[in-house]
Amino acid sequence: MKMIQTRTALTAALAAGVLAAAGCSSMAGMESMNAGAEAQAAVVVGGAPMYPTKTIVENAANSRDHTTLMAAVTAAGLVPTLSGPGPFTVFAPTNAAFARLPAGTVESLVQPANKATLTKILTYHVVPGRVSAAELMRQIRAGGGRATLTTVEGGTLTASLRGDAVILTDEKGGVATVTQADVFQSNGVIHVTDAVSMPN
Repeated sequence: MKMIQTRTALTAALAAGVLAAAGCSSMAGMESMNAGAEAQAAVVVGGAPMYPTKTIVENAANSRDHTTLMAAVTAAGLVPTLSGPGPFTVFAPTNAAFARLPAGTVESLVQPANKATLTKILTYHVVPGRVSAAELMRQIRAGGGRATLTTVEGGTLTASLRGDAVILTDEKGGVATVTQADVFQSNGVIHVTDAVSMPN
């Protein structure tokens, strides 16, 4: 599936897409996906179906695996933007991923005084356009085993392979594994990760 170019007016608010969830357990196994993927039956994430006809917010609000993410996006005041047309690609950490952060980190980030920092972290998980698993794998192959993704936050994530799993290395050297891929939303695509990526 080809990446759809996003509007040049993407702002940090657009980037709050660190929500929702996913479908396939291996991105490498999704290379055969075609344009019909978006019409597939809804996959279940966090006990709830993720419908390709609904927005990221509409789906994520029902996932019990993404309540921390939803709270963060709400605290940043970014929920309304995720009902827009996008498209954008989100790498969405689970509740368990947030729980691995140092004690008190999440509680601190959702405080009003830390809204700018929270927004920076959230926008770092969003890439303009709709990058499917097949497209990401193509970029990794074309880059000799690595693909550099520019986020809406302005930083970069480096995608590579570890076995048949796609991993994302953040600017601080942290690594997140894509555990589920290609959950298509009406306004983008989501790939679930097992760690929170941190920008410089």
